[in-house]
Amino acid sequence: MANDIRAVAWTGDALRLIDQTVLPGRVEHLDVRDTATLVDAIQRLAVRGAPALGVAGAFGVAVAMLEAERKRWPEAELDAAIARVRSARPTAVNLAAGVDRVLPLMREGTAAVLAEAQALLDEDVRGNRAIGRLGADWILARTGERPLRVLTHCNAGALATAGWGTALGVVRELHDRGRLELVYADETRPLLQGTRLTAWELRQAGIPYRVQTDGAAPSTILRGLVDVAVIGADRIAANGDTANKIGSLGVALACADAGIPFVVAAPWSTVDPATPTGAGIPIEERAAGEVLDGAAPDGARAFNPAFDVTPARLVTALVTETGVLEVSAGRTPLA
Repeated sequence: MANDIRAVAWTGDALRLIDQTVLPGRVEHLDVRDTATLVDAIQRLAVRGAPALGVAGAFGVAVAMLEAERKRWPEAELDAAIARVRSARPTAVNLAAGVDRVLPLMREGTAAVLAEAQALLDEDVRGNRAIGRLGADWILARTGERPLRVLTHCNAGALATAGWGTALGVVRELHDRGRLELVYADETRPLLQGTRLTAWELRQAGIPYRVQTDGAAPSTILRGLVDVAVIGADRIAANGDTANKIGSLGVALACADAGIPFVVAAPWSTVDPATPTGAGIPIEERAAGEVLDGAAPDGARAFNPAFDVTPARLVTALVTETGVLEVSAGRTPLA
């Protein structure tokens, strides 16, 4: 079942999303036919993950075009609706890139936009498979013969992509080759993407795993219980600085101290050459209630960044669908 997970798909008249806010308790789909519903789904993380957001953004242009036709919008209103989709989450560069990819085809009609969006989806699935193979090859060439213990943070599996996964694509490939002992899945605060989503995907695939608190990850690494950490990315600056879900930086620091690889697995589209360093990556701050509700005293205030940035010097390798770049060694520039 896990290999067939499709977080984003076109049904013929709607954009169908797996509603990731109700997993793992139940599997429900949202059929999106208007841009307000799509923007809401993106912002409340019903659909999430940089590659999946890119595909959703591309199909979102078609959703807006069909909505404009039904409601007889003027061109300015259509443009405004597309802009709202494009900017619904600022950190993941793929969302805007997916919208931008299909914009030039609008003059050719909705069918042309849909065809290009589907092409993007298909490319992502093929790319994820390549990332899995290349990442496993690179890791196995640098580790011993015994099955590996892998740590991952957040969810970079089929649910975060068009299918298969980036970081979890590497994990799946190691499992298929019989070289995986255990996955440590960080719970990933505040919305528990690791507990709810990564654990669900690993269970579906029959991969052994343990969920741990985010705060336990550095200790697990420094105790010698982890051979490699593999994460995804929402945006990678031109110098290799990498934005991922908050807590990734602590994992990278622990890996550096322990002397084990910290691997980022992401499609090349996640690299943003227009952003020279991580200092230029916008960091989304989410609602205080995600941290405070039900636990904090009255009047407490929250600081709730959704992402952090890992400096390039801590990124051992970046695995893309085109190859592996050894970022911290400075052997291959990204831009």
